[in-house]
Amino acid sequence: MSKDQRINEEIRAREVRVIDADNNQLGIMSVRDALRIAEERQLDLVEVAPQAKPPVCRIMDFGKFKYEQSKREKEAKKKQRIIQVKEVKLRPRIEEHDYQVKVKHAERFLKDGDKVKATIMFRGREIVHTELGQNLLNKLAEDLKDLCTVERQPKLEGKNMIMILAPKNEKQD
Repeated sequence: MSKDQRINEEIRAREVRVIDADNNQLGIMSVRDALRIAEERQLDLVEVAPQAKPPVCRIMDFGKFKYEQSKREKEAKKKQRIIQVKEVKLRPRIEEHDYQVKVKHAERFLKDGDKVKATIMFRGREIVHTELGQNLLNKLAEDLKDLCTVERQPKLEGKNMIMILAPKNEKQD
């Protein structure tokens, strides 16, 4: 349902299909008659489907409806999670212990639900041996295969080789 719904006198159609507060169809009638029924029940006539032929209107308490709608929107906003891309930088000739520390960092990022951008920085003549970087990134992907999928295969961009890992969607909140 849209944010700006027409209520009561704002409804422009001549005839409308009316649904009461208990979801019972009251049929097609003039707007004047529908407004009279809504007034008798001390409720509002709200246009819920303006594109229909004839437009569909519901008899309801509009203030309560807006409150419920805002509550639902807030709840949906709470459940949304912004996925961030965290970066792990490596060197082609990294020591084993340093590599393990980087793997632990990447593992933690993936468990938190973030993507990991693994970057290997080549300096000077190291760029000649890009296969070292390729092998290192493949090893990283292999070590983390239980937690992630490779979203982007290792690719050389300038003096850096980049690979992106995305977390597997096992746990649903």
